Amino acid sequence: MSADTPNAPENACLVDVVLDETTIGRANADIEHERAVAIFDLIEQNSFWPVGHVIEGDAKPHYKLTLSVVEQRLVFAIRDLDDNDISTHILSLTPFRRIVKDYYQICESYYEAIRSATPSQIESIDMARRGLHNEGSETLQDRLAGKIVIDFDTARRLFTLICVLHWRG
Repeated sequence: MSADTPNAPENACLVDVVLDETTIGRANADIEHERAVAIFDLIEQNSFWPVGHVIEGDAKPHYKLTLSVVEQRLVFAIRDLDDNDISTHILSLTPFRRIVKDYYQICESYYEAIRSATPSQIESIDMARRGLHNEGSETLQDRLAGKIVIDFDTARRLFTLICVLHWRG
C-alpha cells in the first residue's frame, strides 16, 4: 500500500463473494468445487476496503463482491450489506495472462513431480509455484492500489480465485 492510501477501517472485510453466471458461466463439477473452495477461503479470512468508503453510524465495514468478466476485464462490483452500490472497478486481465499461464504450467509440473520426483525436486518446483503466486498477488495489489485496500493474504486468495476463473479443467 502506498503512503498516500489511507488505512482500512478495522474489521473491513468481504462477507460475500458471487461470480456473475452471465459473464463467467458455470463449469464442470471439479471447477465449480475449486471456485467454491477459493471463495470460502477468501470469505473466511480477508481484509478488504473500498478506498474512500465512509462508514456511518453503527454500520459495519462489511462488503459484498460480485465478480464478472466483460471484454477481457475483471469487474469488481462492491455493495454494502444493504445491497447499496459502493463502487465498481474494472481491471484488465492482460497483466495476469502470463502469470496465470506460467502458474498453471508450474502447477502441472508440481503434480507430476509428486508422483515421481525426489523431495528436493518437489520442493524446488513448489518454491517456484509459490513465487509465481506471490507475483500474481503483488500484481493484483498494484492494480487495485488507490481503489481497494487489501492485505497480501487477501491478494493471494483473490489471485487464487482469478486463477480458478481461468481454469478450463
